[in-house]
Amino acid sequence: MTFTRLGASGLQVSPVILGCMSYGDPLRGTHPWSMPLEESRPFIRQAIELGITTFDTANVYSLGSSEEIVGQLLTEFARREDVVIATKVHGRMREGANGSGLSRAAIMHEIDASLKRLGTDYVDLYQIHRFDPAVPVEETMEALHDVVKSGKARYIGASSMFAWQFASMQHAAERNGLTRFVSMQDQYNLLNREEEREMHPYCLATGVGVIPWSPLARGRLTRDWETTTGRSETDTFGQTLYLQSEASDRRIVDTVGEIAGERDVSRAQIALAWVMSQQAVTAPIVGATKPEHLSDAVAAVDLVLTGAELERLSQHYVPHALEGF
Repeated sequence: MTFTRLGASGLQVSPVILGCMSYGDPLRGTHPWSMPLEESRPFIRQAIELGITTFDTANVYSLGSSEEIVGQLLTEFARREDVVIATKVHGRMREGANGSGLSRAAIMHEIDASLKRLGTDYVDLYQIHRFDPAVPVEETMEALHDVVKSGKARYIGASSMFAWQFASMQHAAERNGLTRFVSMQDQYNLLNREEEREMHPYCLATGVGVIPWSPLARGRLTRDWETTTGRSETDTFGQTLYLQSEASDRRIVDTVGEIAGERDVSRAQIALAWVMSQQAVTAPIVGATKPEHLSDAVAAVDLVLTGAELERLSQHYVPHALEGF
């Protein structure tokens, strides 16, 4: 695969990013469906072989064990300089004061803990996992700036929040001569397009790359509406998503299936090709627990949907309440 720049930054990422939430110790944290080291190994290897160079995890995924697995396997299958490692900070990692959030105390502790688990001296992209209303934005941005200037992170990014919150953080950085975010990792797919209203126009106007999470709507877009999976039955966070507008969402899922049948490709390829066709999007973050998940994602890079197909996929969408923050 070719590379693409993350927004207006100089950082080159692969057009598909491997989301690593699925890789971790199922006995740690809140992801009992996660895959331990040996089960994760084939997917990291396959990603590298397919040309995927960018890997996204978080400190809170399986309480740190996702970072441990990702770090070990990338060391086995790639040179450090050939991959882009992204991780996140915000979620609770330990009890007591400063065990979560975006205070200077939390950020400075968590970056060192993440680097130790990943087995690297730096991460390419250090992201705040959510907005922290309890901490002044100036404190958070100054701490992240210091992480970058110390060499522990090359770039910084943010994740799901209101556009005004993101803009306030960027403004604080600009006003004080601090490092700005180069990316926004938000929820975006055919079943949830609310980011088109404010966040994506803001990112386009200010040179911020968009790397959506859940581009397949937690698998909803890849299967018949009534079908469930082991993860969908045990993913407590996922069970809070995609509960609205069932009638219109079902029609969208059906349309994905119809076009996939006409094209003789998987539903995942159609849904991902739609996300990749959107102007604001740099690269979707795709999870993989079966080999075809990765091959479908890579195939979607070269799948160009027609104007008529894009219209069919979009016509049933209705506004949704914001979720996932």
